[in-house]
Amino acid sequence: MIPALLLALVLTLQTETPKLRVNETAPEFALPASNGKTVKLSDFRGKKKVVLAFFPRAFSGGCTKEMAGLQAQLKDFEDAGTQVLGISLDGVETQTKFADSLKLTFPILSDKGGKTARAFGVMGPLWASRTTFVIDEQGKIIAVLEGKDTLDPAMTIGYCRRRSS
Repeated sequence: MIPALLLALVLTLQTETPKLRVNETAPEFALPASNGKTVKLSDFRGKKKVVLAFFPRAFSGGCTKEMAGLQAQLKDFEDAGTQVLGISLDGVETQTKFADSLKLTFPILSDKGGKTARAFGVMGPLWASRTTFVIDEQGKIIAVLEGKDTLDPAMTIGYCRRRSS
């Protein structure tokens, strides 16, 4: 049983920064990716929507299912003018191995230290919570999906198709 004080501390840490919401501007980031490049959110400004899929840990069951599902539907995302990006606190070497193991053709970003997770308000005590942000071409958040809603990409694809800014 977790003492009440420890539980209160954990809950405080989990909610240290409020999660960004629909209609807010997504914060800029520049992170190393599994493809050996540095990816910036501004790379897509005025060009594509972005699906930024935060996941807790590479190689875990749910995260593997989530990233494999995004890859399986990648053509649908591309047809909706959307760039898919996975992101977790794992190091870039781990991200590269994870992406290779799943044959991912979209980049997985390394947010080692959790700066981007904190900026988006999804940093927990140990890792980022499973949260997907759909960001329009102007950098505004148009959808936020959490938990099990992120495991099936159909709902995310629906948001990507909804409107162009």
